Amino acid sequence: MDGQTEIWLKLENLQPIGSFKIRGAVNAVRQASAADTANGVVTASAGNMAQGVAWAARELGVPATIVAPESAPQTKLDAIARLGGTVVKVSYERWWEVITTSRYDDADGLFVHPVQDERVMAGNGTIGLELAEELPGLDGVLVPWGGGGLFTGIASALAARSPGTPVYAVQPETGAAVTAALEAGEPRESLTFRPSFVDGAGAKIVLPTMWEQARPLLAGAYAVSLDETAAAIRLLAERASVVAEGAGALAVAAALSGRVPGRKLVCIVSGGNIDAHRLAAILAGGTPD
Repeated sequence: MDGQTEIWLKLENLQPIGSFKIRGAVNAVRQASAADTANGVVTASAGNMAQGVAWAARELGVPATIVAPESAPQTKLDAIARLGGTVVKVSYERWWEVITTSRYDDADGLFVHPVQDERVMAGNGTIGLELAEELPGLDGVLVPWGGGGLFTGIASALAARSPGTPVYAVQPETGAAVTAALEAGEPRESLTFRPSFVDGAGAKIVLPTMWEQARPLLAGAYAVSLDETAAAIRLLAERASVVAEGAGALAVAAALSGRVPGRKLVCIVSGGNIDAHRLAAILAGGTPD
């Protein structure tokens, strides 16, 4: 960086559940009918959407069932339990099947898709509305991409309220499915995919329905290394007293790389739910496996 770039932080890690996911989850559950939610709500999540859905279900007084991959961080699983949610651990492959089919037949209740639900994306879009109202003249907004619901919500809102603002997707190099899709012109499996401490972002492939919605809104995509992501977490903690999880630091890592054009950039710090031992390793100068 040349020292002239302004980096602004949208601190979604300060939400009640430590993540932006509460916006979409609460919007989806509250807009559903009482009949639809009478038997409870169900979602598939590595942790943050699960907490949002569990929060919304607790407010309604109905049960929440969470389908989580076996690799989900214990910090997030513990938070789900505190909110009254029931976690069902499955293999990553089974979890991804639930994501792609939008169904889980082993539990009753309304299935709230963590990404593709329009009410979820609309809730996420309130971030874009806030940026347009409170911070005009932006040269770019950097958004971590897990499944694309956060990006699509924010970018759609900005396209309506601030159409000249470019919005970029950011993923870890270990799951740069958006980059692969942009290069191929269609969803293609990322050949570099592997699970990492950046559990809330990165994927094997972009969901086709999300690609259709997001492609016209994508100004570009950036893939950052795990080392760059860990360095961004350290910087946020040391200089801004901000605790970010892996996905939450991706946008900052991209902005710090100097590859993003523009003088005034906003980084979406999407969440702060990180296991203590991982955070300790990062603050000590390391990069977790």
